[in-house]
Amino acid sequence: MCGIVGYTGNSDATIPLIEGLARLEYRGYDSAGISILADGKISTAKRAGKLSVLVEALKLKELPKGHVGIGHTRWATHGSPIDRNAHPHLDPDGKVALIHNGIIENYQVLKSELETRGHFFNSDTDSEVVAHLLGVEYAGTKNLSSAMAQVCKRLSGNFSLVAIAVDSPEVLVGARRNSPLVVGLGTGENFLASDVAAFISFTKRALEIGQNQVVTLTPTSYAITNFDGEPQSAREFEVTWDASAAEKNGYPHFMAKEIMEQPKALADCLLGRIDGKGQLTLNEVRISDDEIRDIEKIIIIGCGSAFHAGMIAQHGIEHWGRIPVEVELASEFRYRDPIITRNTLVIAISQSGETMDTLMALRHAKEQRAKVISICNTHGASIPRESDGVIYTQAGPEIAVASTKAFLTQIVAAYLIALYIAQVRGIKFVDEVRDILEELEELPTKIERYLETAERIKELAEEFKEAQSILFLGRHVGYPVALEGALKLKELAYMHAEGFAAGELKHGPIALIEEGTPVLVIMPSAQSPLHDKMVSNVQEVMARGARVIVIASESDSSISNAHVIKIPDAPLLFQPILAVLPLQIFAYESAVIRGYDVDQPRNLAKSVTVE
Repeated sequence: MCGIVGYTGNSDATIPLIEGLARLEYRGYDSAGISILADGKISTAKRAGKLSVLVEALKLKELPKGHVGIGHTRWATHGSPIDRNAHPHLDPDGKVALIHNGIIENYQVLKSELETRGHFFNSDTDSEVVAHLLGVEYAGTKNLSSAMAQVCKRLSGNFSLVAIAVDSPEVLVGARRNSPLVVGLGTGENFLASDVAAFISFTKRALEIGQNQVVTLTPTSYAITNFDGEPQSAREFEVTWDASAAEKNGYPHFMAKEIMEQPKALADCLLGRIDGKGQLTLNEVRISDDEIRDIEKIIIIGCGSAFHAGMIAQHGIEHWGRIPVEVELASEFRYRDPIITRNTLVIAISQSGETMDTLMALRHAKEQRAKVISICNTHGASIPRESDGVIYTQAGPEIAVASTKAFLTQIVAAYLIALYIAQVRGIKFVDEVRDILEELEELPTKIERYLETAERIKELAEEFKEAQSILFLGRHVGYPVALEGALKLKELAYMHAEGFAAGELKHGPIALIEEGTPVLVIMPSAQSPLHDKMVSNVQEVMARGARVIVIASESDSSISNAHVIKIPDAPLLFQPILAVLPLQIFAYESAVIRGYDVDQPRNLAKSVTVE
């Protein structure tokens, strides 16, 4: 989950490295550091804490100006977040500096081997072991690329690595296995990073680096090999957004900006989905119509908010596509020996496209000969590249750790798959699919209208800021919305929050209700057969002293004795896209009132690239 960036060019390397780390800090903010190669030696500065701590240290003592360097922002795995565990790490002679994202599973064995040879380690990390190994190999070969390849063949686990060496003054070398790494191609300068965001203000040209590959950069060239030194090709692509999309643009936090960007994100996700014949088309779903007709079961996999999006998607796919759907936590999926056949379709949902649990689950499904469609927001990421098809959500960069616009667009993307399956299998006529799409296309306007009148949520957050526990209740598609609302509050405000299926209330959770307990209820639309049952659930908790907030459709006048938040009317399957909005804002405002860091909550990172 760490952020890594490397630079080789003609500029002072510190400038693009610090800028790149600022854009990557969402990936980890336990510590940060940079190494610069200048005047025949490697100079390093690193500090525990957020990037701002490092920046202040560099103001007091600047590093020498050099044209090649590496930078790192850390999410701690091996070793606590203190100065000596921060990256970059150097070999004992100071000839090689290295940064690392991932986990080296056999580092203890390798460390013991090095210790018997007289190596002393300054940190508690697995990464420093790799730096020492690289130093040993480089001393023998004087070729950083081949040394990196040889070291990688000895490593077990998942990693992306970037290194520089004193005797290779223009060379930047990276390698990857199951961890993100992308090349930025500039003019007279080149970049390596875990995310295109790191170099977006310098270039939009990027290269995908494949599995088990080593890339060597100079300011004007690149070369890619596998770990055996054999030349490899790479696909170039252009980043479709610019640096301003990753800025706050006057908002106090990225999350506030991203909440307000949701109407545009949904509109962009739906753009261009109808072909000249009026049919729904998904150009990057490379699965034949016959294979879609042969599908007997669909399994949706995801983690966190992506899992909740999958739970909502299950209802749409079964309703429109009439295929049984299972929703699985990606982190548990392959460990329970799931039943998968060549007639199983797996839908893998991941904002970053690098979520390690989801990537490993996807590979397990592919080994069982299942077809895989991914839903992703990041072009060139591992998960879409290893899938048989992909729906890009087109949400633009999401910097805040807590997902907002990515979550909404994941639901819509999954609904597009559902409608496409229904169209191909002849369950829905073309005009029926188009009618549903037209209803979907009304949602951005409805979201915008709600967001313009959402000021009352701040008052609720103030009212409940001292609450010890908050419960969320929902039914049908409202249940995963309740789970998502509780997750957001945990992530941002560090409050105990739980989401429950309201029908299960009497089977245990109602014991949690006492005088004053806040309960947020997602009310189904008045046309739903579950509406009256949910009204009964509200009465049950209110009778036991709960303070109830109901999220209900504008036309619903059934609740009069509780605090009601009205959202625009929408068909039942589309209601979650609207109902989650006040829950996002409630979590955001709760975190602000309690004085917490909204964009970078403690212990979390945006992209979970370790298992």
